[in-house]
Amino acid sequence: MNPQDPHSRPGTVVTALVADDEEAPREQLLAALHQAWPALQVVAVERNGVDAWDAFLEHEPDLCFLDIRMPGLSGIDVARRIGGQAAVVFVTAHGEHALAAFDSGAVDYLLKPLEPPRLAQTVARLQQRLPGVSAAAAVPEGLQALLEQLVPTLRRARPLEVLQAGVGREVRLIRCEDVVYFESDARYTRIVHAEGDALIRTPLKELVMQLDERIFWQVHRSVIVNHRHIASAVRVDEGHMHLTLRGRAEKLPVSRHFQALFKGQ
Repeated sequence: MNPQDPHSRPGTVVTALVADDEEAPREQLLAALHQAWPALQVVAVERNGVDAWDAFLEHEPDLCFLDIRMPGLSGIDVARRIGGQAAVVFVTAHGEHALAAFDSGAVDYLLKPLEPPRLAQTVARLQQRLPGVSAAAAVPEGLQALLEQLVPTLRRARPLEVLQAGVGREVRLIRCEDVVYFESDARYTRIVHAEGDALIRTPLKELVMQLDERIFWQVHRSVIVNHRHIASAVRVDEGHMHLTLRGRAEKLPVSRHFQALFKGQ
């Protein structure tokens, strides 16, 4: 056991997610991480930002290595959603994303092609941050503000305004502003709106990137809710919370990752 590696202690497992849409750099990073940090457990390897975000919700890793430019959600988009719940390392072939600002320690980055000494430096930083502290404490203050500054460099299309849902022979147009919540339903996504409900084939993990995040809040891996319809957030016990809705009887689950949205005063 290496006494200099805080994660070599028996029973201590640090988990990571790796996301890059290019196979060669992705495989290079995985091999380099295995050499630089053998004890690190990579729990998910994804090829785009949408799947990376979904995998984060499923596995809740301690670390995320994110390519900046990916289909769907960019690495910056994913990092904004992760917030303070994990340490983030950006991996990029480009130097135009204000990388100098990361040298302050707000977040780390790696340039492609990877250089082993630089990766070793990143690993050392991560090992210093993580032992004995929560994920939120491992992420320095100011990260969210920095990420917000970078968003315009990867500006996405305007949020979705109208949904098309097939009901029998009819195609219904549902305005997003009329939606109460979206719920993952096997192979479909269920839309619950002011006049009833409908099913669409777009997976929830793809739909989330098309919605206005100022209005629609993801509160669970399988639920996105229009916050204007939330009446209250009820903490059931230490690990469980649900939402009640205005004028509706159903209760929506809130996973642990999203409970920080409802802090109270």
